[in-house]
Amino acid sequence: MKNYIITGCAGFIGSNLVDKILGQGDRVVGVDNFSTGQERFLEKALTNPHFHLIKTDLLDLASLKKAFKGGQMVFHLAANADVRFGINHPEKDLQQNTIATFNVLEAMRDNSIKEIAFSSTGSIYGDSTIIPTPENAPFPIQTSLYGASKLACEGLIQAYCEGFGFQSWIFRFVSILGERYTHGHVLDFYKKILQSPNELSILGDGNQKKSYLYIQDCLDAMLFSIAQFHDQVNILNLGTNEYAKVNDSVAWITGHLGIKPALKYSGGQRGWVGDNPFIYLDTAKINKAGWQPQLSIKDSIIKTLVFLQNNQWILETKG
Repeated sequence: MKNYIITGCAGFIGSNLVDKILGQGDRVVGVDNFSTGQERFLEKALTNPHFHLIKTDLLDLASLKKAFKGGQMVFHLAANADVRFGINHPEKDLQQNTIATFNVLEAMRDNSIKEIAFSSTGSIYGDSTIIPTPENAPFPIQTSLYGASKLACEGLIQAYCEGFGFQSWIFRFVSILGERYTHGHVLDFYKKILQSPNELSILGDGNQKKSYLYIQDCLDAMLFSIAQFHDQVNILNLGTNEYAKVNDSVAWITGHLGIKPALKYSGGQRGWVGDNPFIYLDTAKINKAGWQPQLSIKDSIIKTLVFLQNNQWILETKG
């Protein structure tokens, strides 16, 4: 039985990981400040004697050091994931992503915890000229404060691995879909459709190409990677071997709902600053090791939509 610490434990990915780790029979200390996390996502975990919830902020280093006592490995998933509105509050990405990650690393060092799995992002590749984009692609100019802050986090983690003997697994995700989803285009489109089913506003021209990954595939890929890759610093793209246009997503969503709204586009090729028109990660590294996703992008989008239909309270939460 291993003692895990999961930051952002009440979030979309974090709460699903909590349930998965507890299902393996291990212990979990979950850390969350509930700025966007949902305690309802932890209802099952809170009945498990192997789960302990600590409500604290990652910017409170003293509290974090106490919370990490007895831990053996950290899954650092807590972050500000607001790419679209990052330019409205630039300090938030620095504080909640980069400084928070520094505090996590310091709390680990204080408690002699040597292993960390980190949720990075494919956004760090910016407007990559190499598609699909491999882990060793040259970094272009950063296009979002979110991506820049995550890249800084990666640098800190790698430096702690070198300086203090840590071992890390850095996961560069595409967008994740599935149960407990609270933030992203499926929710945005669904909310707009509920408000006005005859017209749907779309940021961009609808031809932006994106890759997505189902939440359970994401968790399986993370745990598979930790078992299979043993370098001091392990960097892996996580995604599917396909991508979809925004227009494809719209067609699947409206088709499932049985409606045909008029589509209204705005913003040109990009919906907002930092909206990279083509995000498609090369996952050959993890695929060659033996992992493959089980769900297609279309099926993942429909599963997400069904979840939202059955949990409409999500539409009123802060994602």
